[in-house]
Amino acid sequence: MIVAGIGCRKGVDAAGVLAAVDAALLRHDLDRSALSALATTSFKQDEGAIFAAAELLGLKVIVVEDADAGNTQAGLTRSDISLAFAGSPSVSEGAALAAAGKNARLLGPRLITGAVTCAIAVNGASA
Repeated sequence: MIVAGIGCRKGVDAAGVLAAVDAALLRHDLDRSALSALATTSFKQDEGAIFAAAELLGLKVIVVEDADAGNTQAGLTRSDISLAFAGSPSVSEGAALAAAGKNARLLGPRLITGAVTCAIAVNGASA
């Protein structure tokens, strides 16, 4: 499973989310067809742009509980704003890791594109 975790500022649009996903995939020499799902935390579950982008990609969105994203803190980048508001030092990295499963690992740190962050995680079976 390969998951793109998404964090964003309030009110972003689907084009911004897609741009961040594409940039993160490009960084890791992957294309959209490699993705299994998008993921975010319950803190961002009302951001329609994440779900609109997933629909355009033909993917589901896995919404992980904020606490689950916060429990995957090892090796994450750190945003004090994300920690204060979402309970995770990185919404995109925490969501990607939590959604990808028990043996998940990040392919690299989150990528910030405009108002959106995206991190790519793979589980042990697809690593």
